[in-house]
Amino acid sequence: MNKNWRIYALKADFNELSRKFGIDPVVARVLRNRGLESDQDYENFLYGTLDSVHSPEDMLDIELGADIISEAIDEGKSIRVVGDYDVDGVMSTYILYDALKKLGAVVSYDIPHRVRDGYGMNERIVDDAHADGVEVIITCDNGISAVAAVKKAVEYGMTVVITDHHEIPPELPEADAIIDPHQPGDGYPYKKICGAVVAYKFVQVLYKLREVELGRDSYLEALATATVCDVMPVLDENRIYVREGLRKLEKTEHLGLKALLRATELEGKTLSAYHLGFIIGPCINAMGKLGDAKDALELMITEDEGFAKERAELLKKTNESRKSETEEGEKKAVEGLPEEPEDKILVVYVEGLREGLAGIVAGRLKEKYYRPTIVFTDTEGNDTLLKGSGRSIETYNMFEKINEHRDMCVKFGGHPLAAGLSIKREDLDRFREALNKDSGLTEVDMIPKLMIDVPMPMRYATFKMVEQLESLEPYGSGNEEAVFAEKGLAVLGYDIRGAKKNLLLLKVRSSTGEVFQVKSFRPQDFLDSINKWFTPEECDKMKKGVYSGCKLDIAYTLNINDFRGEKSVEFRLKDYDLALEGI
Repeated sequence: MNKNWRIYALKADFNELSRKFGIDPVVARVLRNRGLESDQDYENFLYGTLDSVHSPEDMLDIELGADIISEAIDEGKSIRVVGDYDVDGVMSTYILYDALKKLGAVVSYDIPHRVRDGYGMNERIVDDAHADGVEVIITCDNGISAVAAVKKAVEYGMTVVITDHHEIPPELPEADAIIDPHQPGDGYPYKKICGAVVAYKFVQVLYKLREVELGRDSYLEALATATVCDVMPVLDENRIYVREGLRKLEKTEHLGLKALLRATELEGKTLSAYHLGFIIGPCINAMGKLGDAKDALELMITEDEGFAKERAELLKKTNESRKSETEEGEKKAVEGLPEEPEDKILVVYVEGLREGLAGIVAGRLKEKYYRPTIVFTDTEGNDTLLKGSGRSIETYNMFEKINEHRDMCVKFGGHPLAAGLSIKREDLDRFREALNKDSGLTEVDMIPKLMIDVPMPMRYATFKMVEQLESLEPYGSGNEEAVFAEKGLAVLGYDIRGAKKNLLLLKVRSSTGEVFQVKSFRPQDFLDSINKWFTPEECDKMKKGVYSGCKLDIAYTLNINDFRGEKSVEFRLKDYDLALEGI
């Protein structure tokens, strides 16, 4: 709690937008805060369908790449799909492999091993392909940086087609076709798509070229899962793919996904982006972190129901191990830190932690302490080298800052909010000191920011408005749940319920006299805060439901509560602070 509240200040004629699209002005304002500008933006967001997505032909080299692969199919050449070990990589590989197989291609696949290979196509993968008689390589969710690997493939006489979605490096590989919406000269109008969407667009062009019908809803479950798990904005065409993919997943006939839904007890339930990002995705991702991502891919491509059940259980079990090991790794990391760390950049070594879990532990520490964090662990087979994974906050460009000390890195790559690197064990302390010496972070930078969509009294929340807000789902990166705020709410009392005492019911009164109940599933945070802010006598009155004169500013979200057929507006506690002016 105690975040730095900021209010969106984007302008528009919200009453006119309300009239034009039949939505509440508050909803129109929320949509403007999500970056929507033109009438077409609003139209597509509210009413867009699969017919509204962008044409794949706008991507540079996509038709050239389709020509190359189509010719390879006709000539019976051996094609290998090379993916990556995360969810997006697995789904991208599945889409390309399955689509090529259905076209009668001689096709195989390979996915790098996180520990043995690291990220992306490397020379080992190319050597193996050559040994297997592969003549054509097509990448997905990687390849744009594989300069050395592509060079070796070309030396072997192979043809290489790259499909990727990552930013363009200074040097491009010498591939026969490069399909990546970020490359100069590419006309694709929406760049923030995942590797699976790029692979799917390629398949659309290939099928059209070969005059083979591709089902309108083909691969939607994979597109939705990859988009959410790769933290792409749930906006523009991504929103359509996620929304439609979730609908299809609820009734999926895909053997592997159906088995995974059953194994995770989601079969028959209404699904949201949460289920993709925090249940389905982690099961797939766990294989790449603790084992071999090919095991997850095999779940996606199997046609055997018994094997699908067996493999789904393996994914679930591996993810449970991942969670257990992550919790143990986080515990070790916290034990090695002061209760209130002085360092603005946390650089932590966790002995025995698996390489694939370093990023997750770093992310947890980043959330716990709200400061950039890099977690290092041992390198398999090399006692002198440490491998690290970093997660950052919005105000700290981790890529740029580490790059300033690249001389200490044996290997390094990343972007502003995350990085992967290797350093010599002997340089760990020097590296930590160097990053902290010139962090550039202020105390304000290390206070989490909460964006308020609309400062709005709770009494304005009508049932119709909240229904319209719920229609903005699926939520996710770029399309977060709307947040509202009201200041000066008098605390009339609270109650803690539930078998695990994990439900807080907070009773508050507005300055105009209306009384509301606000829910929270983190009651201990609330108790810690009021015990810090108020006297024991005031806290005791709150507990007994006696008005003590204490007031809070409250940030909240809205949803429809359906209890035994009775529907009502529900307020969820997002954040709170001592009552202050200026909200």
